[in-house]
Amino acid sequence: MQAGPTYSVRCYSGEYAGHDHDHAQIMFALDGRMELEIGGRAAFTDTSCGMIIPAGVAHAFMSPRGVRMVVIDTPDDAGVDRMRRFAVTAACRNDVDPSGAERHLAHVLEAPSILTRRSIDLARLDGAIGRALHEPWDTARMAALFFLSPQRFHARLLELTGLAPQAYLRTRRLDAAQRLLQGGVPLEATALRVGYSSASALGFALRRDRQLGARKLRAS
Repeated sequence: MQAGPTYSVRCYSGEYAGHDHDHAQIMFALDGRMELEIGGRAAFTDTSCGMIIPAGVAHAFMSPRGVRMVVIDTPDDAGVDRMRRFAVTAACRNDVDPSGAERHLAHVLEAPSILTRRSIDLARLDGAIGRALHEPWDTARMAALFFLSPQRFHARLLELTGLAPQAYLRTRRLDAAQRLLQGGVPLEATALRVGYSSASALGFALRRDRQLGARKLRAS
């Protein structure tokens, strides 16, 4: 039997077969997202949603490359003796001192529970936007990819990325514009390919958001 909680940050990649522990396990992501199966039920954890897995409950998980997870192993004391989804608060996310396991556990126990929620796969969102950057993307169109209302999608994306949907879209468009300009594509053509109405509109956005001029980008 484990004497007390332990805290670690682990990197995962791939599929992990079903197993269980004689202690409870708490998991949430610092980067990325992990798909879980807990007691035969589908679940997930990401940077805004954590999971408490009680002792003795079989679980399996699948993770893309580069996922970083906080894992707290702790005796099955009160508060961690049932499966629970919790909101990953700023205290959970920002305190990464491995010596403070008791404090980390307290952060989780103080975090509010959340109901089952439909998830947002950022890779899928990025792929859909990336294939049609030149097209209009309002919040409703993005939300429809995940069968969410625009309001719920806005709230979930803000939790995951810290960006509202249109700010997230602008980031994707400017990232693509930087790559195209650095590859020698003219400003006017770049603007049309990434969804800006004109070269001047794209140039203004690059100066405002990235402090970059198109000439400087092409030169680099």
